[in-house]
Amino acid sequence: MDMDDVLRRLAAVGPFFSVPYGAEPPGPGFRPLAELYGERLGPYVEEVGRRTRSGPGRVAASTAQFGIASRLWSLGLGCAALSGRLPDLDPGRVWWRLPEAGSLELWLPEPAADLPARALGEGVLGNLAPLDAALRERYGVSAKVLRGNAASGLVGALRVLLDRVPAEEGAAAVALAGGLLADGGALAGTGSFIHEPGLGVAFVRRSCCLYYRVPGGGLCGDCVLRTR
Repeated sequence: MDMDDVLRRLAAVGPFFSVPYGAEPPGPGFRPLAELYGERLGPYVEEVGRRTRSGPGRVAASTAQFGIASRLWSLGLGCAALSGRLPDLDPGRVWWRLPEAGSLELWLPEPAADLPARALGEGVLGNLAPLDAALRERYGVSAKVLRGNAASGLVGALRVLLDRVPAEEGAAAVALAGGLLADGGALAGTGSFIHEPGLGVAFVRRSCCLYYRVPGGGLCGDCVLRTR
C-alpha cells in the first residue's frame, strides 16, 4: 500500500487524522513546522491563549504543544498501524496552518513512506524536540508536563484508532503505543497504561497539562490530579 492510499484511509478515521498531501497545498497559509517552532512560536502561543482565554503564558504554551503532539501522533501512529510505514516527520517536511476557526491543520508536500513503523517514536518525538526546548526556555513549561502531553496525545490517537480500524490494525497500534509507554520506551514514566482486548485502553498520566487553569476548563480524564 503506497502512502497516498494510507493517507486516504487515514482521513476516513476522522478529521483529526486527515492530512492533505500533494505538490500544492490545499489552500493558503501553510508553512513548515520548523518555522512555527522558531520565529512564529510567540504569535502562535499568543493566539492559543486568546482562543482559550488563558493569556499568552505557560498554560497556552502547554495547550499549544498538546495540540501539535496530538496531530502528529494521529498521523504517525495511524500510518504505522495501517501500513507498517510512516512518512518522514521532520519539522521541515511537515507543514501547518491555523485556520480562523478550528484547530491546527497539517499538510504533507511529499507523502512518501520513508520510515518503518519502529521509527514512530523517533519521528514524532524528534519533531517535537525543538518545540519542547523552545517552550521550556521561553515559557517555563517543564519537561515532565511536555512529555506527559506527548503520552496523552499518543493514547488519545490510539483510542480513536481502536474504535475505527479493523482488529489487526488496532492491535498493531496498541503494540506501537504500548512499546513507547513501557519501561525502556521513549515515553516511559509518563503514566500508567493498560490495554484489555475488547475493553480498550486505560491511561493515567503522572503530570498535568494545566488545562484546568483555562477559564471554564476542568481536569482531563487521564489527569494525575484525579487520583489525589
